[in-house]
Amino acid sequence: MFAELSRIMIYAAKNNSFEGSFTDNIIGKLSRSNQIKTNRYLKQLYCFNLSDPFFASFFWFWKNIPESELPVITLLYAIHRDNLLAESIDEIINIKPNSKVTVDYIMASIESHHQGQFSSATLRSVAQNIASSWKQSGFIEGKVKNIKKEREFSYYTVSFALLLGYLENLRGEYLMESKYIRALNLERRKLMDLISEAAKRDILSYQHAGNIVTIHFTKLLKEIGIDGE
Repeated sequence: MFAELSRIMIYAAKNNSFEGSFTDNIIGKLSRSNQIKTNRYLKQLYCFNLSDPFFASFFWFWKNIPESELPVITLLYAIHRDNLLAESIDEIINIKPNSKVTVDYIMASIESHHQGQFSSATLRSVAQNIASSWKQSGFIEGKVKNIKKEREFSYYTVSFALLLGYLENLRGEYLMESKYIRALNLERRKLMDLISEAAKRDILSYQHAGNIVTIHFTKLLKEIGIDGE
C-alpha cells in the first residue's frame, strides 16, 4: 500500500502532524466505506504513532532522504512490523540477480516456517503480498516476469536500517548483521563505506578498531525526539 502511505506521509510532513490525515480522505477513496477500510489497513501496517520510536524514526527519514529511496525504507519499516515479510529476507536475497522470483518459491518458504498453518488460498495470497512488497521497493522488477534486481542505496537507507536494529537493542557486530542490513544485501566493503559516509554527515557516530565496531545515534535520537540510548 505504498501509494496510499505516500499520500498520508506527504500530507503529514507538510503539516508536521497526522491530524486530518485519516479524516480528510487524503488517500482519495471514492466511498466512505473504502476509506475506512483502507485507513484501518494502513494503521495496522504502519502504526502512525509518533510516540513510537520506530515510527518516529521512519517519519524523520521519510522527510529527509531522496525520494527514490522511500520505497526501500518503507520495506525496512514493514519488516519490523511484519514477521512473515521478515522471514522472506533470506529467500529473496539468496536469489541471484536477473533470476525469476516465483510466487510458488515464496509459498514454499512460508510453508517451511509455518508448516500446515495456512490454507492453500491464504498461502498464495500471503506470498503474493510479500512478492508485491519486494517489488514495490525495487528488488523485483517486471509486470509478468518477476526478476530479481540489485538496488543502489545511499548512506541514508543504511543509517535507517542500522537505527532499526539499534532500537531493538542490537549493538556492535550484531547490529551489522541485523535483518534490516541483511535485507539490503550489501557487500561488506560497500556497507562500511556507506556507514563511514553517514558518520561524516553526522547521522551516526562510528568507530572501527580491528574486529570491534561501535555505532551510536546520540545526536540523531535527540533530533528525532527519542530519549535515551
